[in-house]
Amino acid sequence: MGRVRPVTYTWRGAFTDAEVEALHAEGFGHPPTGSAWWARVNRHSLGWVCARAEGRLVGFVNVAWDGASHAFVLDTVVSSAGRRRGLGTGLVAAAVEGARAGGCEWIHVDFEDHLSGFYLESCGFTPTGAGLIKL
Repeated sequence: MGRVRPVTYTWRGAFTDAEVEALHAEGFGHPPTGSAWWARVNRHSLGWVCARAEGRLVGFVNVAWDGASHAFVLDTVVSSAGRRRGLGTGLVAAAVEGARAGGCEWIHVDFEDHLSGFYLESCGFTPTGAGLIKL
């Protein structure tokens, strides 16, 4: 497994759709869909964080918001070579700082049970009750 340090984290960093699509497909285990990531985040998001090592995109997180005080962490993904090395924690920390600088008072995250240690212990989120409807 290759080394992926040093890593730089950039709030609202530049990326190509192909870069994020490949990383997302790898991280979430689906074939690339050809999504227009750049247009989507520029239209709907407060910001996003790109993690790069030697110029290569190794992590990404999207920060959606309500246009006021609430931000939402979405699509946190790290390349397979970068996992369990602190990249995800760095991504979320940069997302929290970006949301704070953007004037938000709260940042929310939804996650599957197996990710609770990451979000609650490593990233410092507090557990809350939430609801979900699959559409």
